[in-house]
Amino acid sequence: MIPEIERASNEEIKRFQEEKLKKVVSYVNGNSPFYKRLFEAHNILPEHIKTLADLQRIPVTTKDDLQKHNEDFLCVPKRQIIDYVTTSGTLGEPVVIGLTNADLDRLAYNEAISFACSGVTKDDTIQLMTTMDRRFMAGMAYFLGARKLGAGIIRVGSGVPELQWDSILKFQPTYLITVPSFLLKLITYAETHNIDINKTSVKAAICIGEPIRNQDFALNVLSEKIKSKWDIELFSTYASTEMSTAFNECEAHFGGHHHPELIITEILNNENKPVEEGEVGELTITTLGVEGMPLLRFKTGDMLKVHPEPCSCGRNTKRLGPIVGRKKQMIKYKGTTLYPPAMLNVLQQFEAVETFVIEISTNDLGTDEILLKIAAQDPSEKLITDIRDYFRAKLRVTPQLVFEKPEVIEKLRKSKTDRKPQVIIDRR
Repeated sequence: MIPEIERASNEEIKRFQEEKLKKVVSYVNGNSPFYKRLFEAHNILPEHIKTLADLQRIPVTTKDDLQKHNEDFLCVPKRQIIDYVTTSGTLGEPVVIGLTNADLDRLAYNEAISFACSGVTKDDTIQLMTTMDRRFMAGMAYFLGARKLGAGIIRVGSGVPELQWDSILKFQPTYLITVPSFLLKLITYAETHNIDINKTSVKAAICIGEPIRNQDFALNVLSEKIKSKWDIELFSTYASTEMSTAFNECEAHFGGHHHPELIITEILNNENKPVEEGEVGELTITTLGVEGMPLLRFKTGDMLKVHPEPCSCGRNTKRLGPIVGRKKQMIKYKGTTLYPPAMLNVLQQFEAVETFVIEISTNDLGTDEILLKIAAQDPSEKLITDIRDYFRAKLRVTPQLVFEKPEVIEKLRKSKTDRKPQVIIDRR
């Protein structure tokens, strides 16, 4: 199930997107109070925007814009909104996104082709280990996508290893959709309840919310821990509520595939100019085919690289990722710049660490501080020394460490909406 446009040449994809771009620019100019004001303030007319290069004439849209002028992005009367979702609020107040019937159809198409990219067919059954409530777009998108693809789906929800295993053994799903660290809990439960995980129906997991690959696409420590016990294929996926679009890995596991019929991507530097090929920049997107709340040049806050080479899977689209980190979560620590995912990978090296959170704050001098709160099986000074030494060797930094009880850490990890664990607590 590879859409024809995703097999097209780069020039054909460019022409296709430019036709779509003209339509969305005209649409927001006529229907979005926010973009109408923006165009007027910068003397932009829809006919000025004809090519992808012309996008640079339009100022970027930020998360602050969405938070301050949320309703002004809506392009349809409220009576046409069928479903309301909100962003997770990781980097500020949640943003409300209204979806029309057409937007729900687009969301289903997006997830169907994304599942297909990761090898799911109508002969598969998917076990959904994320919530469908709490205004969460992703859970609903997975259900709609599986339905459109013709695959079966088991809506178990998050947590509860006992119920997850009961469903796996009863319904025999072939794919799991889950936060990857939860797979470790499933493995532990299986080991203590004499379940042979490698003789079950599960052949793959689509992993959300946490990185599973290093920048060279090799499995990171978390993934290696999973794979050492459970012989299943792991697929990375990247998405956000604002984009209403996903970037899934194919069987080549070389980045998340871009769907040019759904979204235009730019990778920008701090001056909002395109970075050189192969450089890390901020993913900036223009949605295509969105009716309720389309976005032009929206800065996602995610830092990554683009990989433009054709893929062995037959798609000619560029691939994104892995995500280096969130721009607002970039840490300047004693002369070193780093992002939280690099610290997660270091902590996952230590079997003795049961759970943790990373707290980032600003000290009296106005510089960043890092505090690791850790629950361990056998808390000791030696473990602290070992972790510090490993941080120094891998990242050239030595953060502060304190031990806490597991229940204290788990309470800190609970996000406001309880949709996904909060590992990074940014108090700056």
